[in-house]
Amino acid sequence: MSQSEPPVRALRVALLGCGVVGTEVARLLLRDADELAARSGARLEVVGIAVRRVGRDRSGSGVDPALFTTDAADLVTRADVVIEVIGGIEPARTLILAAMRHGASVVTANKALLAQDGPTLYAAAAEHGVDLYFEAAVAGAIPIVRPVRDSLAGDRVQRVLGIVNGTTNYVLDQMDTTGAYLGDAVEQAQALGYAEADPTADVEGFHAAAKAAILASLAFHTRVAAGEVYREGITEVTAADVAAAREMDCVVKLLAICERVGSGEDAGITVRVHPAMIPRRHPLAGVRGAFNAVFVEAQAAGELMFYGRGAGGEPTASAVLGDLVAVARHRVAGGRGPGESAYARLPVLAMGLTVTRYHVSLDVADRPGVLAQVAQVFADHAVSIETVRQQLRPEADGGPRAQLVVVTHRASDAALSATVDALADLDVVEAVTSVMRVEGE
Repeated sequence: MSQSEPPVRALRVALLGCGVVGTEVARLLLRDADELAARSGARLEVVGIAVRRVGRDRSGSGVDPALFTTDAADLVTRADVVIEVIGGIEPARTLILAAMRHGASVVTANKALLAQDGPTLYAAAAEHGVDLYFEAAVAGAIPIVRPVRDSLAGDRVQRVLGIVNGTTNYVLDQMDTTGAYLGDAVEQAQALGYAEADPTADVEGFHAAAKAAILASLAFHTRVAAGEVYREGITEVTAADVAAAREMDCVVKLLAICERVGSGEDAGITVRVHPAMIPRRHPLAGVRGAFNAVFVEAQAAGELMFYGRGAGGEPTASAVLGDLVAVARHRVAGGRGPGESAYARLPVLAMGLTVTRYHVSLDVADRPGVLAQVAQVFADHAVSIETVRQQLRPEADGGPRAQLVVVTHRASDAALSATVDALADLDVVEAVTSVMRVEGE
């Protein structure tokens, strides 16, 4: 056989799910069969595609209708590699574990399952000597899982700062560049296919939190579950917040932030997802539309940034097929890829211990002594003020009003929360209208 001819031996591939991503995976497996065989060292033969309804019209997919089956439980027992793109917790977990018991390696894009029960999947993969790969579970086509897990294995990651949700990035970008209101921007994202009919998991930060848990687990060699991630969505972000950020030469982004703090016995990690203002000079500020980017700070490597499309059928399928080729190579050569690394067992610290800067907007009465009272509250809670800006507002029944905008130096989240509570109790403060963290400096 010449070097240009594909290998003869085949690996049986089962595909669970044939939605947007699954359809694209199936299409690329068929279209690029020869090239994938040459790269893998074995032909990749699709033995079945599990779907909920066989009778649905899928004529546009180019897939042989005979491959479709509703019996996913049987299908996973007949494969060397199982690709899971159905999402959710069940039946995905049961099917993946069954596949591993029957000796199949698994490629999955299931961020929710990995964030909730990754250790169970890792343990099953180790027990049965198979691979568990999941590049597509975090940031779509962006290769971030393998660089953090493999390329930086000899380094110490200090911080991971990322935009890992294309839907929310598109919404916030529209608010910044066109002045759109949040609800209108969400509807635009839905019309373009960036957001689902029910966008809750995106706009409330659930998807981003699951990805943050996965990234933190890899970066810090510590098990982190989605429930340990502090989470705020973007539903409270207003046009006024976006305008305030612009005045500071900042932009609002939904960030996933994973940090190593302390050292020795006092070492721990913080993992959080929330909107934040970042300076426009920061590389993440220029991430537009539905794109994703992850900024990694490592002790020896320094600053690294990974950028690309974070969602959609083709980008996600690209990551799935990259994992498939890697897993197939292991099957051909013998052995398996890296498993779970959780030796560090660092504690996940409470959000109150997180230290950052804050932007606080207050509606106050416009009379002498108000600024002194506000400043005293910050001082009482050991929160240092960096800048204060005052702007007059239209008079109300209670007399002249003003808006105070306070930007703090770095302080703990607990101290800031206590400060905000105390400010709200002041007679001269009508409302604390906005509190937003300032990151990326």
